This record gives sequence, structure tokens and C-alpha cells, in this order.
Amino acid sequence: MKDLFSSNSVRYKQARPSYSSQIIKEILKHVPGRTFAWDCAAGSGQFTQLLAPYFEQVLATDISEAQLQQAPYFENVSYQVQAAEQTTISEQSVDLVTVAQAIHWFDFKAFYKEVKRVLKPQGVLAVIGYGLIHVQDAAINSLVQQLYAETLKDYWDSERRYIDELYQSIPFPFHEQAVPDLQLEYHWTPQQLLSYLQTWSALKHYHDQNTDDPLQPISAALQAGPEHLDVTFPVLLRVGIREK
Repeated sequence: MKDLFSSNSVRYKQARPSYSSQIIKEILKHVPGRTFAWDCAAGSGQFTQLLAPYFEQVLATDISEAQLQQAPYFENVSYQVQAAEQTTISEQSVDLVTVAQAIHWFDFKAFYKEVKRVLKPQGVLAVIGYGLIHVQDAAINSLVQQLYAETLKDYWDSERRYIDELYQSIPFPFHEQAVPDLQLEYHWTPQQLLSYLQTWSALKHYHDQNTDDPLQPISAALQAGPEHLDVTFPVLLRVGIREK
């Protein structure tokens, strides 16, 4: 698994979208047990904090200690530096495994082997993510789409295609459950939008190789634009049950 976010862990925590309670409620419809959940590649705990109220114990793992240090404290949550594909979790001990906005970085075969090892019979894997941002303001949205698809086209890691394909092209060797179409909706300031764009891994790759600022056209447009922006993200959600 790649670690692209340790160096930017504070900004990542502050600027990345939070997940809605609706997502966790949809997942929990399929989870029979509430004893132990594993939030894999938890980062700074964006999804972990949604799990904490529903499970007796939650283990949140990530390969980035810097990210985990930004995570919120809960009495029933343990944060540990562990790789997704190999953990110290006991066999058949987990009711729910979650992966939020990270599975595209994994070695799928090794990770799924580990998930099947630790899940209880009828335990659940939930893969969560969000797709490309859409800004309701047409002019700003056009600039954001241009940044994503043209300016940064050659700077995205190859794994990004799985998000472009809405996680439908990842292997998923579990008994898949039907879930509704969901989206995340926010009312952001221009600075919130810029801060989010600054967390893009492709932007970091661009800055490593160039001296100009590809966000400048968006920054200029935002200065002359509205005080708030309505933005949405399509939710990527796949839920599967471990077969006996």
C-alpha cells in the first residue's frame, strides 16, 4: 500500500470530506454483530468516529503514524500502525471490516485473504469512497474538472482509475448486498474548496515536478465568485458478506 498522505496529515484531516451518518446506517443494516469492528487504512479517523458509537471495540489501523496521531480519541477505539494486508487480528473475530477511500491502493488479493481470515462467518466488508467533486457553480465546476482531467491528467497514480470507475471495477469476492445511491452534500467557503483541492495526491506530484501553481485559475475565479459554494460527491459503497 502506498503512503501518499503522511506529509500532509494535518491538512488532510481538516480539508477532506466527512462521511454522512446515512452511510454507516446503510452498512449496519447488513451487520448482525456489534462486538468488534476493524477500520482499515483509517487515516485520521474520518470513518472510525462513525463506527465508535455502534461497536463495543473498534480497531483502526493505518501505515501512517502521522495520520493516526490526528485521529479523535474514543475509549473503545484502539489506533495501531499496521498494514492492510497483514495484521495481528485474531481469526474469525471481526463483525465488520471497513475501508474508506483507500482500497484502491491495496494489494487486493492479499487484503481479501486477510479480511476472510479475520471476519466471523456472516461478517461484513464495507468498501466506502467518494468520487469526483461537483461544484454547483458552473464556472467554478468547469475549472475544477479541467484541473482534474487536463492539468493533472498525467500526475494521478494509476490506482485513481478505480475511483473514476466508481469502485465497480475492483475485485469483490464477497456476497454483495444491494445499497442505495447516496451522495455527500456540503455548503463550503471558497477556502474550504481550495483546501480540499490541495489534498489531491496528483497536485503533490505536480508540485514535485513544476514551479507554477495549477490552482491559480481557480483561486482567481473564487476571489470574484460567491461567498459559499454548494458541492457534492457521489458516494461509492459496496457491502459484502463473508460466505461460510
